[in-house]
Amino acid sequence: MPASDAAEQPEQPWNRRRLRSTNERLLLDRLRTGGAASRAQLARETGLSKPTVSSALAALEEAGLVHEVGTHAPERGRVAVLYAPDPAAGYALGIDIGRSWLRVAVADLDGAVVARADVRNRARTSGAMADLVVATAHQVVANSGVGADEVAHAVVGTPGVYDEKQRRVRYAMHLPGWGRAGLFDRMREELGIPLEVHNDANLAALGEYTYGVGAGSRLFTYIMIGTGLGMGVVSEGRLFMGAHGGAGEIGFLPWPGQQKPETLEDAVSGVAVVEAARHFGMTGQLTAKAVFDAARAGHPAAVQAVQLEGERIAHTVAAAAAVLDPDLVVLGGGVGHSVDLLLGPVRETLRALTPLRPKIVPSRLGEDAVLLGAVATALGTARDVVFERRSAS
Repeated sequence: MPASDAAEQPEQPWNRRRLRSTNERLLLDRLRTGGAASRAQLARETGLSKPTVSSALAALEEAGLVHEVGTHAPERGRVAVLYAPDPAAGYALGIDIGRSWLRVAVADLDGAVVARADVRNRARTSGAMADLVVATAHQVVANSGVGADEVAHAVVGTPGVYDEKQRRVRYAMHLPGWGRAGLFDRMREELGIPLEVHNDANLAALGEYTYGVGAGSRLFTYIMIGTGLGMGVVSEGRLFMGAHGGAGEIGFLPWPGQQKPETLEDAVSGVAVVEAARHFGMTGQLTAKAVFDAARAGHPAAVQAVQLEGERIAHTVAAAAAVLDPDLVVLGGGVGHSVDLLLGPVRETLRALTPLRPKIVPSRLGEDAVLLGAVATALGTARDVVFERRSAS
């Protein structure tokens, strides 16, 4: 058949199916971003005809993707039924693997957490840590009352950069053995859920953008200061990853050390706070938290250590500002809990270092930033998967 004849043929069944699917997805996305709406409102806002909207809503309702959530009574006219996405149509799993804590959460398609566990990470080997992740995730799913087959996608946050080709994490120096190939393949298999792996600072940045202080920012950076040092960059709502996923690995920047070549991570981390406190005369069993608590109480050595940490963080912010020109810098991670003590020295030092002075704020999500970023990322894929799965059936 000549091509010109084929172009004039009536619309084929598969084209009609595709058009119906497109219309259904358009309405579902509108309901998810704009809130509950009536048929008439959806027709006005999408440009679809009322019969098309009614047909698409009926299909979505039958598939369990939308449900009635109430009515609206206008001053004139008939009472209208309001529709919204059904949050129980599917679920997403978020996992935050840290040196001290493992956090796991199951969320519905609206992003509401329905079950969660925070477990001390006492694993001594990478294999034991993988076992702990799988066991905790299974337990959280079981506690949620959600069937395992209803969890459409999972995202895990981890220190380091996941190398998709080599199937392993690189640069996770604080988790011994975590760079072993095949660990995440094993977790995927034992979980029975599609699993993505992302850098923890990147997910924390997405968490702050979705649920925290980064909302509405054009370009912001999240600086994670804890056991190590990392940075996530979100531009126009999307992560900036770099060519190989290593964007934001600012811990590798050189720092002029006294005894040996050092990195910025050596100078700006929880360990650095403790080392500075010892240098200024503090003794005993010290942690970063203990140093900050002592600084609040006015301990001179602790105050000096915190001042030095603030100055070094200012250098970190100055470097980020010069390269990225963010409108917002969010300080988070373990040290982020004490940002109230650090903001003064950071801002004061930054004024002396550079004319570039982005707004600097503490993380709103605190220790939940990575976990909520993992949930938000998993939801993006889970919603697509659930739509395709339910539409097809």
